[in-house]
Amino acid sequence: MLEIEAEIAGSVWKIEAAVGDRVEEEQVLLILESMKMEIPVEAPCAGVVRAVKVEEGATVEEGTVLVLIESE
Repeated sequence: MLEIEAEIAGSVWKIEAAVGDRVEEEQVLLILESMKMEIPVEAPCAGVVRAVKVEEGATVEEGTVLVLIESE
């Protein structure tokens, strides 16, 4: 199980993936907003989304686990 973490503090602007979704490498999972910039968070590999640990509008710190992916 891979833990996808926030690389920067910000807020969760939009969630693009749901639990059970199959995702491809580099597919956008969610978008963070920080310092008026939109930062896409991408899947590091193909797999299945097993958990989304945040909600839209949530404020996250650097290192916060955002999504869990089971790699294929």
